[in-house]
Amino acid sequence: MANKTKSPAKSKSANKTKSPAKSKSANKSKPATKSKSKSPAKSKSTLLLLVRHGTTGTTGKVLPGRKPGLHISKKGVEEVEATAKHIADKHPKAIVYCSPMERARETAAIISKALNGNPIKSSGSKTNKQKPIQFPALNECDFGSWTGKKLSDLRKLPDWKLVQSRPGSFTFPKGESFFDLQSRIVDGLNELATKHKGKTIVAVSHADPIKAALGYFLGVPIDLFQRIMISPASVSSILISPTDTSSLQAMILGVNATFN
Repeated sequence: MANKTKSPAKSKSANKTKSPAKSKSANKSKPATKSKSKSPAKSKSTLLLLVRHGTTGTTGKVLPGRKPGLHISKKGVEEVEATAKHIADKHPKAIVYCSPMERARETAAIISKALNGNPIKSSGSKTNKQKPIQFPALNECDFGSWTGKKLSDLRKLPDWKLVQSRPGSFTFPKGESFFDLQSRIVDGLNELATKHKGKTIVAVSHADPIKAALGYFLGVPIDLFQRIMISPASVSSILISPTDTSSLQAMILGVNATFN
């Protein structure tokens, strides 16, 4: 009988000694949870707002390319002003970059003006007292000898079908290939994302470069990138984030948003 009463007592004490061990292991697991929250910081992600310039007098009629002297029209100004208001309201601390072409610089200037006049709520001070930064990687495609030609004339050329159906195999005469265009714009956007971690960047560019960039980040073959529509003064949003392997990954948040 005595032996029988002692054995349960021992088993209880054994159980008691095990419970602190469990609590210790539970305590050890807590620091691991804290360290996980520190690793891939979302604040290091860069939001890229790809903005096409506003409508010009030749939009839909001529392939202007890098021909100088083309400005946004009155309609284009109204489009960009609506887009600029949206950007200033949603992203008051955005940094503005643009293509060197006049139409892109004018678009960027309107956006910067809207940002400059928008006070930061936390401090009450004005933000973005800067001019748009010209960035060559955002430039229009070099259309070579096609530059300045009417679209109605270009559509009659045998190569026009190739440009629309298999652009990956086409290089503009004395100009740029679509592969070169895509490589240029993607490398440039990655450079901006790396330089401005945790910031919002407005990148004012042109229809084909923006389509090429979106196609790349969406994983769309370059032969299908012409299916993407980019309207004047539209905004397409890409979130670029660093990874544990020191590379970058992209998430498309929106394509071809217009506000006018």
